Amino acid sequence: MSSSPADEPTRVRREATREALIEATAQIMLDEGYAAATSRRVAAQAGVKSALVHYYFPSMDDLFVAVLRDKAEAILEHQREAMAESEPLHALWLLNSAHDTQLFTEFLAMANHRKAIRSEIVSYAMRFRDIEEGAMTLALNARGIDLERFPPVVMSMIMGSLARMVFHEQGLGISRGHDQARAFIEQCLQRFEMPSWDPQPEIGNQERAAPVRSGVDEAAMGSEGGGRADRC
Repeated sequence: MSSSPADEPTRVRREATREALIEATAQIMLDEGYAAATSRRVAAQAGVKSALVHYYFPSMDDLFVAVLRDKAEAILEHQREAMAESEPLHALWLLNSAHDTQLFTEFLAMANHRKAIRSEIVSYAMRFRDIEEGAMTLALNARGIDLERFPPVVMSMIMGSLARMVFHEQGLGISRGHDQARAFIEQCLQRFEMPSWDPQPEIGNQERAAPVRSGVDEAAMGSEGGGRADRC
């Protein structure tokens, strides 16, 4: 049965309250850790009565799963957008360095103690990795890189893990090795990133000229002449 126009304001208010509880929980997890996200603390952060937390979410596990799904879907959308960038590997590196990484880490810690969270986070983690591996595979193939020597899944794991490590260490005030790590990753990204093709002008129905490779592209493709494409 469809809702009447008179029910619409109530539906909107309920959705707004539910969203406020999700956002409040996520913020507490970021600021103080997941253990601090109790029903009373969440209610106070959202500016509602504590009873409303369990009205919308029968258990805290239900609330945490809702937060995970909400934020994970947003990250997946950002990953898809990164895939459409002219430099998708650079975009994915920046995405792994964003503050959403901290929230994801809180869920990883929570997964050790809450089975409901564990199954959800495994599902999303596999989807994240699939997208990153897909981007890396496309880039390495375009560069003519040997996928057996440089497995895309391993390369994407190295990139993502290092980005998250640098991000977390920065939060702790640790900076040793970070400049070198960024320089190393930038060198690898430049070598393995999707090639940049010079745009060709429209010339009626004539064939377009062959795209021109950059100097980095030629270096990456010239693996027979010294194996430069097989090293960062």
